[in-house]
Amino acid sequence: MGLFSFIKEAGEKLFGGKAANAAESAGASGQEALNATAATAIEAYIATQKLNVSDVKVAFNGETGKVTVNGVADTQQDLEKVTLCCGNVANVNEVDNQMSVTNPEPEAQYHDVVRGDTLSAIAKKYYGDANKYPVIFEANKPMLSHPDKIYPGQKLRIPAL
Repeated sequence: MGLFSFIKEAGEKLFGGKAANAAESAGASGQEALNATAATAIEAYIATQKLNVSDVKVAFNGETGKVTVNGVADTQQDLEKVTLCCGNVANVNEVDNQMSVTNPEPEAQYHDVVRGDTLSAIAKKYYGDANKYPVIFEANKPMLSHPDKIYPGQKLRIPAL
């Protein structure tokens, strides 16, 4: 699927903080442990989304903020949602999705949320109709829990109508 850029400071806080500071002071072995912990946390987060994916393996490089993910997705939508699960995490700024897809479909577009964005405004921009916001909301579930809960720096999947 390719390489996607994300905003490193935005997203779910699955790891970091005190553990990251302790790993930095422990040197290379501490960084490797933090990378493994982060990869496991991202894999667990993907699993909570109940996507139709299998054999998901995540690698995280804390120095570059890059996640590499492998596995098999049932649909293009599931594959794209895995990319969003990995990238919409704090401390991640790149996702290299190397997953394969069982039932390929056309790829979706993506939108980086900025201050003041609403799903209605995004729907108006991409579809010409603000009332199509539920399409975007559904395309980003379960990562989005409510149409009004989007935040700057988040990347959203915009499927074709």
